[in-house]
Amino acid sequence: MKDLFIKRFEYYKSLGDKTFEQLSDEQIFWKYNDESNSIAIIVKHIAGNMLSRWTNFLTEDGEKSWRNRDEEFVNTFTTKKEVLDFWEEGWKCFFDALNQINDDNLYSTLYIRNEPQLVIDAVFRQLAHYPYHIGQIVYIAKMMKNDNWKTLSIARNASQEFNSEMKTQFTETDFDSSSSPVCFQNSPEVRDDYKL
Repeated sequence: MKDLFIKRFEYYKSLGDKTFEQLSDEQIFWKYNDESNSIAIIVKHIAGNMLSRWTNFLTEDGEKSWRNRDEEFVNTFTTKKEVLDFWEEGWKCFFDALNQINDDNLYSTLYIRNEPQLVIDAVFRQLAHYPYHIGQIVYIAKMMKNDNWKTLSIARNASQEFNSEMKTQFTETDFDSSSSPVCFQNSPEVRDDYKL
């Protein structure tokens, strides 16, 4: 189970990574309006959540006393490098925690704001939470890059071509029930990597 969790989250992290590669320092900090979040702020929130939720997750409440969630929505970064360093710090903490999950603790109880929940449920919550924000990052970047955006999914008006390629690459006997059904991953090499 742990390996499956890690593979899924690695995929979503890669979407963020590939997005950041396309952006300048200025674009990381761009906001549509005063009520919007920049990509830098979204990263600050994701990584802040990861550090709080997953540091000593089996023995400490996931809402740490040192976390200031409201402050996560105020930009304190000055460079793209600072943003990406914090992104990596959050993911390292999270992946280190996922690597601690095993059959003995998967259904153990942990606490977030004193609310008890199973370890597996806490992971599922983040499987909804982190991709939600990564989707925001990708969408903001697509708006900024416009015609210069390099798609992370099947290119527009290329679905038929993609489907034809997939039919020639994979037969029904190639199907592994644990493989990723993610339709927008168009690299067979990566798709194979997401199989158990």
